[in-house]
Amino acid sequence: MLIKEIQKILKDYRKTGWVFEPDAKRILGMADLEIPRFAWARRPEEALTFARSAGYPVVAKVISTEALHKSDVGGVIVGIKNEQELEGAFERLQKIKGCEGILVEETLAGVELIVGSKIDEQFGPVILLGVGGIAVEVYRDTVIRLAPLEERDVSSMIRGLTARRLLEGYRGTEPVNIELLTALLMKFSNLVRDLESHIESIDLNPVMCTSRRCVVADARIILKKHKKSVSASG
Repeated sequence: MLIKEIQKILKDYRKTGWVFEPDAKRILGMADLEIPRFAWARRPEEALTFARSAGYPVVAKVISTEALHKSDVGGVIVGIKNEQELEGAFERLQKIKGCEGILVEETLAGVELIVGSKIDEQFGPVILLGVGGIAVEVYRDTVIRLAPLEERDVSSMIRGLTARRLLEGYRGTEPVNIELLTALLMKFSNLVRDLESHIESIDLNPVMCTSRRCVVADARIILKKHKKSVSASG
Protein backbone atom coordinates (compact mmCIF):
# COMPACT_ATOMS: atom_id res chain seq x y z
CA MET A 1 0.00 0.00 0.00
CA LEU A 2 1.43 3.38 -1.03
CA ILE A 3 2.01 6.00 1.61
CA LYS A 4 0.21 9.31 1.12
CA GLU A 5 3.40 11.22 0.31
CA ILE A 6 4.19 8.93 -2.66
CA GLN A 7 0.59 9.14 -3.85
CA LYS A 8 0.79 12.94 -3.78
CA ILE A 9 4.04 12.99 -5.78
CA LEU A 10 2.54 10.74 -8.46
CA LYS A 11 -0.59 12.88 -8.65
CA ASP A 12 1.44 16.09 -8.98
CA TYR A 13 3.21 14.73 -12.08
CA ARG A 14 0.20 13.25 -13.86
CA LYS A 15 0.16 16.03 -16.47
CA THR A 16 3.92 15.97 -17.02
CA GLY A 17 3.92 12.22 -17.63
CA TRP A 18 7.11 11.51 -15.71
CA VAL A 19 8.50 12.33 -12.27
CA PHE A 20 11.33 14.85 -12.04
CA GLU A 21 14.49 13.19 -10.76
CA PRO A 22 14.58 14.80 -7.28
CA ASP A 23 11.08 13.56 -6.54
CA ALA A 24 11.79 10.19 -8.15
CA LYS A 25 14.68 9.84 -5.73
CA ARG A 26 12.46 10.88 -2.84
CA ILE A 27 10.14 8.01 -3.75
CA LEU A 28 13.07 5.60 -3.86
CA GLY A 29 14.32 6.87 -0.53
CA MET A 30 10.90 6.29 1.02
CA ALA A 31 11.15 2.70 -0.27
CA ASP A 32 14.49 2.38 1.59
CA LEU A 33 16.71 2.37 -1.50
CA GLU A 34 19.94 4.29 -0.99
CA ILE A 35 20.07 7.59 -2.87
CA PRO A 36 22.83 10.24 -3.05
CA ARG A 37 22.85 13.40 -1.02
CA PHE A 38 21.30 16.01 -3.27
CA ALA A 39 19.56 19.38 -3.44
CA TRP A 40 17.00 20.81 -5.85
CA ALA A 41 18.44 24.30 -6.33
CA ARG A 42 16.37 27.08 -7.85
CA ARG A 43 19.06 29.68 -7.22
CA PRO A 44 22.89 29.50 -7.46
CA GLU A 45 23.19 30.22 -3.74
CA GLU A 46 21.24 27.06 -2.92
CA ALA A 47 23.55 24.97 -5.10
CA LEU A 48 26.64 26.49 -3.47
CA THR A 49 25.28 25.92 0.04
CA PHE A 50 24.70 22.23 -0.72
CA ALA A 51 28.14 21.76 -2.29
CA ARG A 52 29.87 23.35 0.71
CA SER A 53 28.10 20.83 2.94
CA ALA A 54 28.49 17.74 0.73
CA GLY A 55 31.99 18.54 -0.50
CA TYR A 56 33.40 18.72 -4.01
CA PRO A 57 33.40 17.31 -6.63
CA VAL A 58 29.65 17.41 -7.32
CA VAL A 59 27.36 16.64 -10.25
CA ALA A 60 24.81 19.11 -11.67
CA LYS A 61 21.78 18.10 -13.76
CA VAL A 62 19.03 20.16 -15.32
CA ILE A 63 15.46 19.62 -14.13
CA SER A 64 13.29 20.48 -17.11
CA THR A 65 9.82 19.80 -18.44
CA GLU A 66 11.44 19.52 -21.88
CA ALA A 67 14.30 17.17 -20.98
CA LEU A 68 13.25 13.65 -20.13
CA HIS A 69 16.65 12.49 -21.38
CA LYS A 70 18.96 15.07 -19.82
CA SER A 71 22.14 13.95 -21.54
CA ASP A 72 20.56 14.54 -24.97
CA VAL A 73 20.40 18.28 -24.30
CA GLY A 74 23.73 18.61 -22.51
CA GLY A 75 21.90 18.66 -19.21
CA VAL A 76 24.43 16.76 -17.10
CA ILE A 77 27.76 18.18 -15.88
CA VAL A 78 30.07 15.99 -13.82
CA GLY A 79 33.34 16.57 -11.99
CA ILE A 80 32.53 20.08 -10.75
CA LYS A 81 35.50 20.86 -8.50
CA ASN A 82 34.84 24.30 -6.98
CA GLU A 83 32.39 27.17 -6.56
CA GLN A 84 33.42 28.93 -9.76
CA GLU A 85 32.76 25.80 -11.82
CA LEU A 86 29.44 25.23 -10.07
CA GLU A 87 28.30 28.79 -10.75
CA GLY A 88 29.23 28.32 -14.41
CA ALA A 89 27.38 25.01 -14.58
CA PHE A 90 24.29 26.54 -13.01
CA GLU A 91 24.31 29.42 -15.50
CA ARG A 92 24.68 27.03 -18.44
CA LEU A 93 22.01 24.55 -17.32
CA GLN A 94 19.37 27.14 -16.46
CA LYS A 95 19.37 28.25 -20.12
CA ILE A 96 17.97 24.87 -21.20
CA LYS A 97 14.35 25.11 -22.30
CA GLY A 98 11.80 24.37 -19.60
CA CYS A 99 14.33 24.57 -16.74
CA GLU A 100 12.71 24.18 -13.31
CA GLY A 101 15.95 24.26 -11.34
CA ILE A 102 19.17 22.30 -11.01
CA LEU A 103 19.78 19.00 -9.22
CA VAL A 104 23.14 19.11 -7.43
CA GLU A 105 24.38 15.88 -5.86
CA GLU A 106 27.42 14.14 -4.47
CA THR A 107 29.78 12.37 -6.89
CA LEU A 108 29.63 8.58 -6.72
CA ALA A 109 32.06 5.85 -7.76
CA GLY A 110 31.79 2.12 -8.35
CA VAL A 111 30.58 -0.46 -10.82
CA GLU A 112 27.79 0.99 -12.97
CA LEU A 113 24.68 -1.17 -13.15
CA ILE A 114 21.19 -0.65 -14.54
CA VAL A 115 18.11 -1.74 -12.61
CA GLY A 116 14.77 -1.26 -14.27
CA SER A 117 11.21 -2.36 -14.67
CA LYS A 118 8.42 -2.25 -17.22
CA ILE A 119 4.83 -3.24 -16.68
CA ASP A 120 4.01 -6.01 -19.15
CA GLU A 121 0.33 -6.15 -20.10
CA GLN A 122 0.28 -9.93 -19.73
CA PHE A 123 2.81 -10.73 -17.01
CA GLY A 124 2.85 -7.57 -14.90
CA PRO A 125 6.10 -6.05 -13.58
CA VAL A 126 9.31 -7.32 -15.19
CA ILE A 127 12.59 -6.55 -13.39
CA LEU A 128 15.85 -5.98 -15.28
CA LEU A 129 19.46 -6.06 -14.09
CA GLY A 130 22.44 -5.33 -16.29
CA VAL A 131 25.64 -3.47 -17.00
CA GLY A 132 24.73 0.20 -16.78
CA GLY A 133 25.92 3.68 -17.58
CA ILE A 134 26.65 4.61 -21.19
CA ALA A 135 27.73 1.00 -21.81
CA VAL A 136 24.20 -0.33 -21.47
CA GLU A 137 23.41 0.12 -25.17
CA VAL A 138 26.84 -1.15 -26.25
CA TYR A 139 27.05 -4.41 -24.32
CA ARG A 140 23.32 -5.14 -23.89
CA ASP A 141 24.30 -7.40 -21.00
CA THR A 142 21.01 -7.72 -19.12
CA VAL A 143 18.81 -10.34 -17.48
CA ILE A 144 15.12 -10.14 -16.55
CA ARG A 145 12.79 -11.83 -14.09
CA LEU A 146 9.17 -11.39 -13.09
CA ALA A 147 8.34 -9.57 -9.85
CA PRO A 148 8.24 -10.18 -6.97
CA LEU A 149 11.88 -11.18 -6.62
CA GLU A 150 13.24 -13.54 -4.01
CA GLU A 151 16.91 -13.95 -3.05
CA ARG A 152 17.33 -16.96 -5.33
CA ASP A 153 15.98 -14.92 -8.24
CA VAL A 154 18.54 -12.18 -7.66
CA SER A 155 21.36 -14.74 -7.37
CA SER A 156 20.26 -16.22 -10.69
CA MET A 157 20.16 -12.77 -12.31
CA ILE A 158 23.70 -11.97 -11.17
CA ARG A 159 25.00 -15.33 -12.41
CA GLY A 160 23.29 -14.66 -15.74
CA LEU A 161 25.33 -11.53 -16.45
CA THR A 162 28.21 -12.01 -18.87
CA ALA A 163 30.10 -9.29 -16.98
CA ARG A 164 29.48 -10.76 -13.54
CA ARG A 165 33.26 -10.84 -12.94
CA LEU A 166 33.09 -7.05 -12.64
CA LEU A 167 30.93 -7.59 -9.56
CA GLU A 168 33.30 -10.16 -8.10
CA GLY A 169 36.36 -7.92 -8.37
CA TYR A 170 38.30 -7.87 -11.64
CA ARG A 171 42.04 -7.19 -12.01
CA GLY A 172 42.45 -5.76 -8.55
CA THR A 173 39.18 -3.84 -8.33
CA GLU A 174 37.12 -4.25 -5.19
CA PRO A 175 34.12 -6.59 -5.38
CA VAL A 176 30.57 -5.34 -5.18
CA ASN A 177 28.68 -6.01 -1.95
CA ILE A 178 26.28 -8.66 -3.24
CA GLU A 179 24.16 -8.52 -0.09
CA LEU A 180 23.51 -4.79 -0.62
CA LEU A 181 22.80 -5.32 -4.32
CA THR A 182 20.40 -8.15 -3.49
CA ALA A 183 18.60 -6.01 -0.92
CA LEU A 184 18.30 -3.13 -3.39
CA LEU A 185 16.79 -5.36 -6.07
CA MET A 186 14.27 -6.89 -3.69
CA LYS A 187 13.20 -3.49 -2.33
CA PHE A 188 12.94 -2.21 -5.89
CA SER A 189 10.80 -5.20 -6.84
CA ASN A 190 8.44 -4.51 -3.93
CA LEU A 191 8.20 -0.83 -4.85
CA VAL A 192 7.39 -1.65 -8.47
CA ARG A 193 4.61 -3.96 -7.33
CA ASP A 194 3.18 -1.14 -5.22
CA LEU A 195 3.41 1.33 -8.14
CA GLU A 196 2.18 -1.11 -10.79
CA SER A 197 -1.13 0.60 -11.46
CA HIS A 198 0.52 4.05 -11.69
CA ILE A 199 3.60 3.57 -13.88
CA GLU A 200 4.77 2.38 -17.26
CA SER A 201 8.43 1.98 -16.34
CA ILE A 202 11.23 2.85 -13.93
CA ASP A 203 14.90 3.09 -14.92
CA LEU A 204 17.70 3.38 -12.39
CA ASN A 205 20.80 3.98 -14.49
CA PRO A 206 23.35 3.95 -13.21
CA VAL A 207 23.22 2.30 -9.83
CA MET A 208 26.73 2.72 -8.43
CA CYS A 209 27.92 -0.29 -6.42
CA THR A 210 31.04 -0.81 -4.32
CA SER A 211 31.94 -3.03 -1.39
CA ARG A 212 30.24 -0.50 0.93
CA ARG A 213 27.28 0.98 -0.97
CA CYS A 214 24.77 0.47 -3.77
CA VAL A 215 23.42 3.92 -4.58
CA VAL A 216 20.90 5.06 -7.20
CA ALA A 217 22.77 7.75 -9.13
CA ASP A 218 20.02 8.48 -11.66
CA ALA A 219 16.31 7.66 -11.69
CA ARG A 220 13.50 7.99 -14.21
CA ILE A 221 9.86 7.13 -13.47
CA ILE A 222 7.44 7.17 -16.43
CA LEU A 223 3.78 7.34 -15.44
CA LYS A 224 0.95 5.38 -16.97
CA LYS A 225 -1.13 7.36 -19.42
CA HIS A 226 -4.72 7.84 -18.31
CA LYS A 227 -7.19 7.10 -21.07
CA LYS A 228 -9.73 9.82 -21.67
CA SER A 229 -13.34 8.76 -21.40
CA VAL A 230 -15.33 8.83 -24.67
CA SER A 231 -18.79 10.38 -24.66
CA ALA A 232 -21.54 7.91 -25.52
CA SER A 233 -23.30 10.60 -27.55
CA GLY A 234 -20.36 10.70 -29.95
